[in-house]
Amino acid sequence: MNIKIVCVGKLKEKYFKDGIAEYMKRMDRYAKMKIIQVPDEKAPEKLSPAEMEKVKEIEGERILSKIKDKEYVFVTAIKGKERTSEEFAKEIQNLATYGHSDITFVIGGSLGTSSAVNRRADDLISFGKFTMPHQLMRLVLSEQIYRAFMINNGSPYHK
Repeated sequence: MNIKIVCVGKLKEKYFKDGIAEYMKRMDRYAKMKIIQVPDEKAPEKLSPAEMEKVKEIEGERILSKIKDKEYVFVTAIKGKERTSEEFAKEIQNLATYGHSDITFVIGGSLGTSSAVNRRADDLISFGKFTMPHQLMRLVLSEQIYRAFMINNGSPYHK
């Protein structure tokens, strides 16, 4: 199985990099997991709604250029479906069972994802109603993917 996380912006904080690297190392036994970063669009702090949409469109084009047709795509979104870790694990297992060996997760920039990215999604996934920095979301998502594999393999990791 191939797992890809496409995200906007560079990760700067060492503690996030270290945590993600640890989960990626742990995943080596179960699946090939990689992270692809696309540049965030530089914009001033105060943006009009039209300017916000333009930024999301530009970042969205960058995201979509990293996704192949055959990939099953989850886009992280506050309005997405919330799942328990067990439900998420079962979903990953079902995707693998029914021929989806390439799964991509998208984490948008600080303004979210464009409508084009959301339309490309096979599913919108939410990790709750909290707003998180997208750097932290990479760590949380990496851990939950690892946890899903641990659940599916009957590991005591998930208690």
